Amino acid sequence: MEARDITGQKAGKIWHRIPSPATNDGVVASVVNTGKGVKCGRLKRFLHASFDKFGEQIYVSDHLGGVYIFDTSKNRFSEIQNCGQSCTALATGLRRQNEYLVGLADSSIKCYSKDNRELVSWMRGHESAVHSISVHDSGRYGITTSRDTAQMWNFDTFERIRKLNVKSETPIQQVFFLPRSDMILTCFTDDTIFGWESDNFTWKYKLNAESQVKFGYRAFAVTRNGRILVCGGKSNLLHLYSLQNHNISQVIKLPSSVQSVKQLEFLVDKFDRGDSKILGVLGQDGIARFIDINTCHVLFDIQAPSEGDRLTKICTHSQGSDYVIGVTENGALVFYSAKSLTSEFNKAPGPLVRVVKDVWKRKALDRKNTSADSRQSHRPLDGSMTTGRIQCRKLKSESDKEENNLPNGLSLPRLLKVVRWFGEYPEAYRLFIWRSLLQLPENQSAFTSLTQKGTHLSYATIQEKYPVKSGKLLRVLERVLSSLAHWSAIFAELDYLPLMVFPFVKLFQNNALICFEMIATILTNWCQHWFEFFPNPPINVLSMIENLMSHHDRELLQHFVKYEVTTQIYAWPLLQTLMSEVLTRDEWLKLFDNVFSNHPSFFLYCVVAYSISCRSALLKTKQTDDFKYFYHHRNALDIRAVINEAYRLSECTPKKIDPKESLHPLEPIPSAVTYPIFNKYPKFIVDYQAQERERIRKDELDYLREKHIAQELTDQMTDRKLHEEAWYRKKEMLQDAEQERRRILMDEERKLIDQRKKLAAMKRELRVRELQLLDKSRMRFVDHQQTLKHIEIQRLEEELKRKTLLREQEAAAVVEDVEVKGLELEAHRATMEQEMARQQSELEDAIRVDVDRRMRLQDAEERMHTKLQEQDIDVAETKELEQQLASSQLRENALSMQTEIASRVLHGDIEREKELARSLSRNIDHLRQQKHLNDRLTQMRDIKESKVRQQQDRLRCLEMMRNDGDERRARMLEDRNLDESRRRIKESERRMEEHMNSLRREHERIQFENSLTHEGRMTAVQNAQTTDFATDEPVDDVEWSINRDRGSFAEEERHLMDDVRRLRERLVSQRRTATH
Repeated sequence: MEARDITGQKAGKIWHRIPSPATNDGVVASVVNTGKGVKCGRLKRFLHASFDKFGEQIYVSDHLGGVYIFDTSKNRFSEIQNCGQSCTALATGLRRQNEYLVGLADSSIKCYSKDNRELVSWMRGHESAVHSISVHDSGRYGITTSRDTAQMWNFDTFERIRKLNVKSETPIQQVFFLPRSDMILTCFTDDTIFGWESDNFTWKYKLNAESQVKFGYRAFAVTRNGRILVCGGKSNLLHLYSLQNHNISQVIKLPSSVQSVKQLEFLVDKFDRGDSKILGVLGQDGIARFIDINTCHVLFDIQAPSEGDRLTKICTHSQGSDYVIGVTENGALVFYSAKSLTSEFNKAPGPLVRVVKDVWKRKALDRKNTSADSRQSHRPLDGSMTTGRIQCRKLKSESDKEENNLPNGLSLPRLLKVVRWFGEYPEAYRLFIWRSLLQLPENQSAFTSLTQKGTHLSYATIQEKYPVKSGKLLRVLERVLSSLAHWSAIFAELDYLPLMVFPFVKLFQNNALICFEMIATILTNWCQHWFEFFPNPPINVLSMIENLMSHHDRELLQHFVKYEVTTQIYAWPLLQTLMSEVLTRDEWLKLFDNVFSNHPSFFLYCVVAYSISCRSALLKTKQTDDFKYFYHHRNALDIRAVINEAYRLSECTPKKIDPKESLHPLEPIPSAVTYPIFNKYPKFIVDYQAQERERIRKDELDYLREKHIAQELTDQMTDRKLHEEAWYRKKEMLQDAEQERRRILMDEERKLIDQRKKLAAMKRELRVRELQLLDKSRMRFVDHQQTLKHIEIQRLEEELKRKTLLREQEAAAVVEDVEVKGLELEAHRATMEQEMARQQSELEDAIRVDVDRRMRLQDAEERMHTKLQEQDIDVAETKELEQQLASSQLRENALSMQTEIASRVLHGDIEREKELARSLSRNIDHLRQQKHLNDRLTQMRDIKESKVRQQQDRLRCLEMMRNDGDERRARMLEDRNLDESRRRIKESERRMEEHMNSLRREHERIQFENSLTHEGRMTAVQNAQTTDFATDEPVDDVEWSINRDRGSFAEEERHLMDDVRRLRERLVSQRRTATH
């Protein structure tokens, strides 16, 4: 066993020497990726493996997301993708063979291409990680399974077709396609299995264990023909379900060391017609046991090659491969040789007929017992089963037994009867029967020794002469041809050998050993005497064919002679290609079913029968090119008729011309360490041709070497000639350049002398011009000085004019500002007058309302008075008091209105004084006076505000008194006690008189304070007039407005007093009238 560590390698060889599996465990190689010896290295554990469609490439993924491909046919591996996260599932077998699927830990599935290593599609939809991927046999559909759901995809468009949702308490265990059918099996954790049609998703059947015990199925396997389903789980029992009867057909109990089953895989045999019998069972102990489900015998088991390691997964190919892949717990990838593991029970069975010595000397009873015993079947000691049944037959000679009995229990006469009756062998058994008929030894060691010699020089460039599309077929063809050339030198000289070998390469492209041995058998038996006249065609064999043609169809032969068509035209092309050039695949297979079943001379009869079967077309052909075309292309004919004609010819041919007399029977290749020597050819010619070819090759190499040397010399001579020509050309150019430079120097010297003369004259002129320029510059400087002085004078004059104009503009601006201020004051005054008029109107309305109320009260009092008069009550004094009270109320209202007007005027005066103070603040030199004025104005404002508050208090007091009088009058109207009413009226008059006196005194005091305030304000204004001449006019306006407002207030007061006086007189007159 070879152990390989691929740490730090992106590609390389799988094994460095020829794999030689161990006889005891079948291990070929073990591949690990430990990460040791590499900076930042890390152990990468392989998790999953999957074979491609042909079983030669294995896709492997590790737990870090790396995907590798191992090609066992090329002995190469390479890392083709890094997914960046752990891989949970891996699948191949898509319709596009260069694509594969990877299930990732993020619950997504990605499809990659192995050629350009690009992402083809990214499929999502699962909520948990995908643990299995099943691909349909067509490669167009697939099912991905996670614990909670299963989804069906179309891999042509990568669209989801169907989704299976399940209950959370019963998760999905696995969903997969059945081979060779359109059925889908869904397996759940409760051991229930359902069958569905993938076309319309209709439910077909249900598989259920009859036992009430839950086995916990978690491993499933189906035979290649889709007839048997094997289930295993948390026990050592395997349930085999018949998918035709839908019930359990068999239960297999595993050894007691197996407690649970982790994985099930069938090991496929190419010749079992899909009825797989060998089942691999991976238990919890990490050992994979391969058992025969028919006999329930353990055939062999495989284990991890390292101690302490266990297998976690095994992988086999669905069509049969040379290797079984195992993945261990430590992350190693192990290659097992399937052929080595199955060599013991694939041995040919023992002989069916046993020779009993001295059989004629025994008694009759003994003969009967012996014959009875011989008819019984025996099991060999090695455990393999024998097939067939012994029948009573008469004993034959040894030669007859050797002729009629073949390996693997086959009989040549029986096979001949089958092929004569059906015309061919069954397709599934054809290759197996061929191997048995030719008795191939399958000498692996001898074939390996031939292939180790590498590609033969004669076939190194075969791809140029025979361009085959399939690289695999080309490699197998090159390998087989090289092995034949190494076996015998004659096969390196045959130019038609690739045409003969290619049909067998296509049949046995997966097994180069069988292909080689079959061709070797054909060359040694069916190609007898072909190489005796090499390099010419086999004249003796062609003569046999011509003799047969002459005997069986003389007319056709005479037609060939007439048009000079020899056997090299109508027979040799068929022999060279073994008639594969003129027959289809199925026809060729049928033909060789009969060829291999008969004597080697039968093939010559087939060649003759082909021409005789087409005689009608050949008799009408007259051109040689047409004959050549006929025998190099396919023609419409019945191959059964050709075979029957060949049998007829072989049966009716005279013995003297029968090829069977010249050709020996089949001599199979013996099973030995090496293949037998093949030297039935003119060795001196082949050696001579080989020597000539070697001489020609050496001469060609010498010629090529000499040609290369001559070419190098020619190139050197050409380069030297070019260098010499360049050197001479350069010399000529230098001489011409030197002469040109001399001529130029002479011209330059002559020009220099002339320029010196001109320069001296120019210097004189420049000196004179310089003196003139100095005079002009001096005069220009004097003029410039005068101009500067004149400009300075003009600048001073303009500056004086500018300052004068600026002063005038400032004065005009001040005047305009004063005018604007005056206009603003006038507008403010008009606004105040309008506001006072509005307030006067409101006051008049209020007085009118009050008068109306008083009139209504007076009417009520009059009515009361009338009633009192009727009762002879004297209320004259009461009415007089009421009139006095009313007059006091009117005076109070007038005083309130005056107080409010005075406060408003005071506020206007304060605002105007503030505006005046702001206009005066423009002058920075008078800041101190402005501050003093502001302080004074603030004091005046405070005084005014205090007065306003006092007036408000007075107004509130008067309002209370008025309300008190109203209540008192109301009580008087309601109360009938006149004495009490008189007392109250007198008391009220007294309080009102006192209050009126206090109000009068307060009013006189306020007038006095106003006069003092006015004088102080006038003094401040006069002080301000001394500071700025521009404020004279506004101050006069302010004083005039204040005096006018005071006069208007005095006039209003006089009018109010007159109104009060008139009202008092009216009340007195009313009281008198009422008295009288």
